[in-house]
This record gives sequence, C-alpha cells and structure tokens, in this order.
Amino acid sequence: MNMESFEEVKVGEAEMGDSWKWMKEGETVGVVTYNGQVIGVDLPKTVTLKITYSEPGVKGNTATGATKPATLETGATIQVPIFIKEGESIKIDSRSGEYLSRDNAA
Repeated sequence: MNMESFEEVKVGEAEMGDSWKWMKEGETVGVVTYNGQVIGVDLPKTVTLKITYSEPGVKGNTATGATKPATLETGATIQVPIFIKEGESIKIDSRSGEYLSRDNAA
C-alpha cells in the first residue's frame, strides 16, 4: 500500500525475487518503480526473524564453527550456528540471507 495515497500496489513473484523470505506480514518496505511499473522490493539491510524450527545442537561439535538448518517464521530456511535454539530471534542480512547475530532486543 502506498503510505501517502493509500493506493494498494500488487507486486508479483518476478518483482519479489527472494525478498519474500525476509518479509513479515504488516512490515513496511520500499517498492522500486520505473515508469509506473514495479521492478523490485527494497528491504532493510538487516531483518529480525524468529526461528520456528531447529534441531538441537550436538555437544562437541562447536570447535569447527558448525552450522545447522533453521526454519524461520516466514518459511525460509537458513544455516545458523549450532548454539541457536528454536524460538530465538536472530538478525539476518537480507541481501545474502546469512545469519548475523542473535537479536538481543527480542
């Protein structure tokens, strides 16, 4: 929705690319247009998302910087360090999709 005119703008899959992985419902993001056509979505550089599923880490596997898959609240799956637990909020680089850190504010 255009926050100035309150006009709804539809964004298709082609314009979204992988941006859907890092967007929560109700979040405000920028929409890039050219000649009135939507050509992309402009997300913040970092996003905070909650982990909805992750296997427990295995002790003794920490010296190598081991990672494990974790499913986020948006349905996307990324690699996180093994000490991260289900239910934690983490910061993610929306450009690369990489884990950055735990979100201490959450």
